[in-house]
Amino acid sequence: MFLENTVDRSGGTGWIEVITGSMFSGKTEELIRRLKRARIARQKVEIFKPRIEVRYSEQEVVSHDETVIQSTPVDSAANIILLASGMEVVGVDEAQFFDDGLVDVCNQLANNGVRVIVAGLDMDFRGKPFGPIPKLLSVAEYVTKVHAICVRCGNLANYTHRLSKEDRLILLGETDLYEPLCRICFVKALNEK
Repeated sequence: MFLENTVDRSGGTGWIEVITGSMFSGKTEELIRRLKRARIARQKVEIFKPRIEVRYSEQEVVSHDETVIQSTPVDSAANIILLASGMEVVGVDEAQFFDDGLVDVCNQLANNGVRVIVAGLDMDFRGKPFGPIPKLLSVAEYVTKVHAICVRCGNLANYTHRLSKEDRLILLGETDLYEPLCRICFVKALNEK
C-alpha cells in the first residue's frame, strides 16, 4: 500500500503515482482515498476523467462501492494541462481511455511540482496492455497494483473477462458485462469462447 508519509516533499518537485489492476479491484476507491487525504491536508486538488465515462455519473468519479468525488470530465488529455493550473494534486481516473498524450501531460505536471495520481486498467478484456497505462507505469515513481477476487475460484484476480462476445475495445459496463478472474480461470474462459 502507498503511504503518503514515505514521500519526500522537501525537493519541491512533483511525481506520478499509478494505481492499476483489473476491474472491481478498488482502483477508483484508492484514488478517491488519496485525493480526500490531500484535501484534508489543505492541498489544492482537481480530478479529471474522460468524458465518455458516464456509467455512474457525468460529473463525478464514483467507485463500485459508491464512494463519490466531484470531477471534471475532459475530451482529451491535453485539456488537463489547461484546467489543472494552480493545483498541487491532480487525479486522473479511467486513464486507459485517454490517448498516449496522457503520459506527456502527467510528466509535465510532475515536472512542474504537481503530485499526479492516475488510476486505470493495465489490461483490456483480451489480457493485452491497455492505453497509456503501460507507459505511465514506466515513468511513475510509485506504482500500486490492486487485485479483485476471482469470481470463479476465489483466488486473487488480475484479469478482466468480458462476458459478451462483443469485440470492441471500449465497451462500458459493470458486472453485467465483466468479471474479474485469476490467470487460470481467465485462460479457461478464453478457451471456452
